[in-house]
Amino acid sequence: MSATILLIIVTCVVSFIAFQNPQLQSRLMLYPVVMRSPLQAYRLITAGFVHADTMHLAFNMISFYFFGRFLEAKIGSELLVMLFLSGILVANLPSYYKQMSNPNYAALGASGGVAAIIFATIYLEPWEEIRLFFALPIPALLFAVAYLIYSYVMSKKPEQHIGHDAHFWGSVYGFLFMILIDQTHGASFLHQLMNPRFSWFT
Repeated sequence: MSATILLIIVTCVVSFIAFQNPQLQSRLMLYPVVMRSPLQAYRLITAGFVHADTMHLAFNMISFYFFGRFLEAKIGSELLVMLFLSGILVANLPSYYKQMSNPNYAALGASGGVAAIIFATIYLEPWEEIRLFFALPIPALLFAVAYLIYSYVMSKKPEQHIGHDAHFWGSVYGFLFMILIDQTHGASFLHQLMNPRFSWFT
């Protein structure tokens, strides 16, 4: 079984159990105001394995499936798991520090880790075409730029119930992760930028 499928199964199982057990969901989600003790630091990771509802879970896992299986074939299972878990952690840290004194803030979902997976894939294939909303074809690089701008702008708006900070930092982290593990350290990416091509994911 691939690491992508295994992570999806684990995330779905934990999320569905938490749907039936609100107390468990509350103990696993990111809730900065109660995370003053080091014993609560686990929430930085476990928040990525619980979701608000079935639609939230489905959107994240469908995205993870399509990008994760492609990326796993390129970098291997161990690095994929490392990227996903560390992506959740890194994506949640800014929100944790930003919301430490806000009793009304709580967050959950694998979006940060999934964003890291998506942007790691875009690093490898910047000119591949993504079907936005499963219909509109758009070059991956253009999608990446638009997504980062949107996430950054929305993260600055008050009263947001979507983790735009996690989306932004998870995306940036996924890109930086690939630069670090890529033996060319960005040279291959720059070469692709200079030689545009358009094709579909296989």
